[in-house]
Amino acid sequence: MKKKLFAAILALGMALSLAGCGNRQMIDLTYNYKYAIINLPNGEIIEGNVESWRDYEDGDQIQVTVDGVTYLVHAADAVLMTEEPK
Repeated sequence: MKKKLFAAILALGMALSLAGCGNRQMIDLTYNYKYAIINLPNGEIIEGNVESWRDYEDGDQIQVTVDGVTYLVHAADAVLMTEEPK
């Protein structure tokens, strides 16, 4: 009985850890960002509504689409917010 319980707990732990890929943690959390401020290498600042975004698990880059333009930037150069600043 104890071996079956241990195996069930181990299997559940493995399944939860596999669900931790991408923008999810142990519990399935989805992040909705509505507004972005992006600092480009030439000093230009882009602000606007987020149409889509994606982060890359193997690095510090994020891809953000604002006003139909897609930007691939280092995470330190972008601020994503759940609402537009006042």
